[in-house]
Amino acid sequence: MKKYIFILLGFNWTLCSAQINLTASEENHKIAGDVLVTSLPAIALGSTLIWKDGKKGTLQFTKTLATTVLSTYALKLIINKERPNGESLNSFPSGHTSIAFASAGFMQKRYGWKVGIPAYALAGYVGYSRIKANKHDGWDVIAGAILGTGIAYLFTESFLEKKDIKITLGNVKSYTSMTTVRNYTTLKLIYQF
Repeated sequence: MKKYIFILLGFNWTLCSAQINLTASEENHKIAGDVLVTSLPAIALGSTLIWKDGKKGTLQFTKTLATTVLSTYALKLIINKERPNGESLNSFPSGHTSIAFASAGFMQKRYGWKVGIPAYALAGYVGYSRIKANKHDGWDVIAGAILGTGIAYLFTESFLEKKDIKITLGNVKSYTSMTTVRNYTTLKLIYQF
């Protein structure tokens, strides 16, 4: 697995190495976006090991990432849109953004919104960093976000049990394992995580 992470990092470095001169602020955004675009897939893949959801989650993320990368670069070749800085004709859609959003989409759909909200925030910053680095315009970033999220939703199944909210009224025999409440009429709201 470490081998694949190093390959991913090396692939990203070669894609990001050619650059027109940027201001210090633009360069900082670019570097942060480059770090996040490799970190988010590593975190998504690592999450399948942390939550011990078996090979199914790892396979789902692998399909998500591979399909996202292939689709993104196929569209870049077909559409041939010039980058805002004029350095190449592979602007649409943003690859950094599609990879970041595929990772965030996988984490959100697989593990829920508690994981998804921070992941989407970081993915959004990746898209912002591509605009600030003058590599993409807003349409490139929006297309990358839609593509990555859509592919993640296509291949990912939820790992968590379905969330239920139940409201019951009646006598409760025991409230928790620590405290026993006997023969009290209660209103109970249950939200299962």
